[in-house]
Amino acid sequence: MMPKEVNLKIIGRAERIKIPMLGLKGVPAKVDTGADASSIWCSRLKVVDGKLRCVFFGKGNEFYTGGTVAFDLEDVDLTRVANSFGHRELRYKIKLPIEIKGRKINATFTLTDRSTKLYPILIGRSLLKNKFLVDVGKGTPLHEEENERLKRLRKEMKRIKKELSR
Repeated sequence: MMPKEVNLKIIGRAERIKIPMLGLKGVPAKVDTGADASSIWCSRLKVVDGKLRCVFFGKGNEFYTGGTVAFDLEDVDLTRVANSFGHRELRYKIKLPIEIKGRKINATFTLTDRSTKLYPILIGRSLLKNKFLVDVGKGTPLHEEENERLKRLRKEMKRIKKELSR
């Protein structure tokens, strides 16, 4: 039986989101339908006095404030996440109110170091389900930054090929 048609918002492969609790708007997030869970860049994670304390994002990121955010341990879960290569790791999981395309969501995020990633937030299937349709031709991707990374990758591949042909 087909589910009843729902009016879903269309989002692109990347979107700018709001995180009201942190006073942030315009934070770039990559939409990844291949990932089950959503994740957010969090640094300096530690448990102190029954609270999980962390700093969202990292130095050098435009959304980094250096301010510590504390979550009561009863509001924090632990989960195991596997990447596409099968590597597994334990991560803390929190609920964080966000807004995507005008829709307010109490989203679940795993906390991880995304310092090497272009997008500090990854939006996975669990968040998308029954809320959004993804059109990869739409959204607000970081075109300049993506193109710059692609240029660096091509340059590195060219260098490697040259070394291998010696």
